[in-house]
Amino acid sequence: MSKIDFKKDRKALYQPSAKAVSVVNVPAMNFLMIDGVGDPGRSKEFGESMESLYPLAYTLKFMSKLGPTAQDYVVPPLEGLWWADDMNAFIERRRDEWRWTLMIMQPDFVSEEMFAEAVDAVRKKKNPALLESVRFECFEEGESAQILHVGPFEEEGPNVTRVHEKIEELGKQRFNKHHEIYLSDPRRTAPEKLKTVLRQAMR
Repeated sequence: MSKIDFKKDRKALYQPSAKAVSVVNVPAMNFLMIDGVGDPGRSKEFGESMESLYPLAYTLKFMSKLGPTAQDYVVPPLEGLWWADDMNAFIERRRDEWRWTLMIMQPDFVSEEMFAEAVDAVRKKKNPALLESVRFECFEEGESAQILHVGPFEEEGPNVTRVHEKIEELGKQRFNKHHEIYLSDPRRTAPEKLKTVLRQAMR
């Protein structure tokens, strides 16, 4: 059985250039999603959200592998949408005010019915604190500008500015929330080698 790796199959979405901002059309995709607020480095809610997302993602992977579809795949990377009621909270690093949606993309052959079964299975086995807060939802960005940021999260600012400037050059406006895709595991990767896709939808 072959194993699908969406980072390779959808290179335009997951492997942008680190040298220049690119424009990509992001199709509608299904995600496991959970919302929260607070400093990601200190928030109990942030950690508990991860503890709920990943068991579901891996349960769905094994269900897909053993089910009628018999499809195996690499669990896609963690992604995050970021915003604040007062966007100056990001500039001024008022991290306790940051709002976020953590999410993991799900293949087309994963259904809402499978999601419900996975929730039941994880509840019986681990029952993480925020399990019931995870939802299965379609998310569509459409035309977006993005760049690969290599380095610590705290140094994303200049690349975020480059993305915003590209959108302005195209005569368009930012739409929806700041989007990040985490290609590296910060627990196993040196900060200067972290790879993060920085994406902003536009209209």
